[in-house]
Amino acid sequence: MMGDVFANAMPVQGLIGGLMIGTASAIMLLGLGRIAGVSGLAARATGITVDGAPRPLAIAFVVGLPLGALLVALILGPVEARFEQGLAALVIGGLVVGFGTRLGSGCTSGHGVCGMSRLSARSLVATASFMVTGFATVAVMKALGLGL
Repeated sequence: MMGDVFANAMPVQGLIGGLMIGTASAIMLLGLGRIAGVSGLAARATGITVDGAPRPLAIAFVVGLPLGALLVALILGPVEARFEQGLAALVIGGLVVGFGTRLGSGCTSGHGVCGMSRLSARSLVATASFMVTGFATVAVMKALGLGL
């Protein structure tokens, strides 16, 4: 069973993606003095908040995310995505994550990548909470027969 979990693992691509995210975060922090947390930039781009990065920068960042994915898909081919639990579960999950992001003053990219690299105490606690909650959710889902 464990082999099935790793059958489609792409460690080199994951490493490259992680390096790109880290580099982009460092450029934004060192070059502009801003944290590259996606939730904060999305909130700024959509006008939910007036704090943070200049709005044009936030819009460019948020628009660049899907455009970057499109560019990679055009170069390397499409990525297969399956949502076996259905569209309703995907939408509900997205709303819950969005709520948690606002409640936690940031998302995994803001706390996990940017905050941890700055040794922010709040981000260390938030990232530990993300990880523990993720582990617990997987364990409960597996126990209920809903997981892998």
